[in-house]
Amino acid sequence: MEKQVTLQIDHHFITVPEGSTILEAAREIGIDIPTLCHIDLKGTCVKNNPASCRICVVEVEGRRNLAPACATRCTEGMKVHTSTLRVMNARKIVAELILSDHPNECLTCPKSGNCELQTLALRFNIREMPFNGGELSARKRETTSSIIRNMDKCIFCRRCESVCNDVQTVGAIGAIRRGFNTTIAPAFDKMMADSECTYCGQCVAVCPVGALTERDHTNRLLEDLANPQKTVIVQTAPAVRAALGEEFGMPPGTLVTGKMVYALRELGFDYVFDTDFAADLTIMEEGAEILNRLGRYLDGDTSVRLPILTSCCPAWVNFFEHQFPDLLDIPSTARSPQQMFGSVAKHVWAKKTGIPAEQLVVVSIMPCLAKKYECDREEFKPGGIPDVDYSITTRELARLIKRANIGFTLLPDAEFDNPMGASTGAGAIFGATGGVMEAALRTVYETYTGKALQKVDFEQVRGLEGVRHANIDLGGFELKVGIAHGLGNARHLLENVRNGRNEYHVIEIMACPGGCIGGGGQPLHHGNSSILYARANALYREDANKPLRKSHENPYIKELYEECLGKPLSEEAERLLHTHYFNKSIN
Repeated sequence: MEKQVTLQIDHHFITVPEGSTILEAAREIGIDIPTLCHIDLKGTCVKNNPASCRICVVEVEGRRNLAPACATRCTEGMKVHTSTLRVMNARKIVAELILSDHPNECLTCPKSGNCELQTLALRFNIREMPFNGGELSARKRETTSSIIRNMDKCIFCRRCESVCNDVQTVGAIGAIRRGFNTTIAPAFDKMMADSECTYCGQCVAVCPVGALTERDHTNRLLEDLANPQKTVIVQTAPAVRAALGEEFGMPPGTLVTGKMVYALRELGFDYVFDTDFAADLTIMEEGAEILNRLGRYLDGDTSVRLPILTSCCPAWVNFFEHQFPDLLDIPSTARSPQQMFGSVAKHVWAKKTGIPAEQLVVVSIMPCLAKKYECDREEFKPGGIPDVDYSITTRELARLIKRANIGFTLLPDAEFDNPMGASTGAGAIFGATGGVMEAALRTVYETYTGKALQKVDFEQVRGLEGVRHANIDLGGFELKVGIAHGLGNARHLLENVRNGRNEYHVIEIMACPGGCIGGGGQPLHHGNSSILYARANALYREDANKPLRKSHENPYIKELYEECLGKPLSEEAERLLHTHYFNKSIN
């Protein structure tokens, strides 16, 4: 049995497991100790508690100095005081010292209104700065396709470093130099664009201030919407509808599909389409690839590379290009749904509707910051015209709806436009970890066996465990599948593949916790597994309520193949729907 210790916090007695911190014990009995550097990423099994900011200091009887609650372990009989004058003064002075080397740009900062340092300044009633007159330490600023890095605003909480190095195992950023010249940056103070950054955006999601923010495209979007010479269409990822409502006070897991469509029309989009349509298209191509490799493998072709890896997640693609360039022939060559949609919109739909491609603006709404980077990849700009012009996040869309004074919760439901708004339930579940695998299995099973599925729910691939596996009976052949979310878990699987210890035929990988539902552009959740479960369940409800639940049954997908593509993996399908990868390793 786990050893317990009993202590006293502000006249309250509590018994906790040995090894618990004072902060954990206090929160268990409802005592709120302020924090800044500390964050508990419950859904990702990582705690960032470097005790570097000292905002959470408390008094412990018998100890001369104040103790950081986030890093001090509870002991038997300990007596803790969290609100003495000494404690309150110390916290206020610490906050003032942090603010003394922080830009006073709150009115124009992207984090304004959601800044944890700003919230602490209000909480500690800081109305003037006793430490001023000095010169702010000049640090690097950088704008990438996805992330804006302003190290003038960095408070060195090191949350971003924890999530990048410990959770995602990317290792793109870390602390360099010492003293007032300390900064968080890639090795050798390089630019992020020259680092191994995957643009997953998890660093942005945990940054408490405005040091790391997403690159905002809403002003550009409003200019395009106001331009009568342009036709502006939009696609919406499945995970967006499961989280957007949270920005308007709705409980996590509230599906707002219809309200979202209505709001997008109110904003002025000419057509409102659904990325779920392209998710169904992705399954047709990716499923065909799976069956092609499996067929050759079972026929004894020793050149076949297994496992085949899904390729829907651009952060994951960037990860293996940088860190596993020796495995570039393993992933599926199918483009992500975002890029398939853009390609079909610019090169098929635009021709059918008579809209010149150069006048068509394709915008995506995504839960992900890496999607911004993906739009900018050169291979997705044939003739210099991008298939997807730019992407905005769920948070950006929420800000835009509020800016337009649209009463979101009061809106009626509206339907997507056709043909690229029609989808099956298989497309809807793409936003949750395991969803791409489940969608593929529905089509692969029926194509391989020639039999109709009696039960379309492959519940064995669902869940939030970091790595999962399942064996699927394909009419006598046992298909071994693996699922991972979080790049740290992906690294574990890929190291096994690299070292010849692979046990799977197909692996699905998503970069973010929970998959797209936990993306870096979603309403902030800090890894809270209950929020991620609620969002995932919302997508499974949407799937269950769809009249069609298998990608190959989508009538508009069938029409697209009949009129344009011929069949999956055809020459035209390869041109429009597939891609290739690059060795981006940094020596």
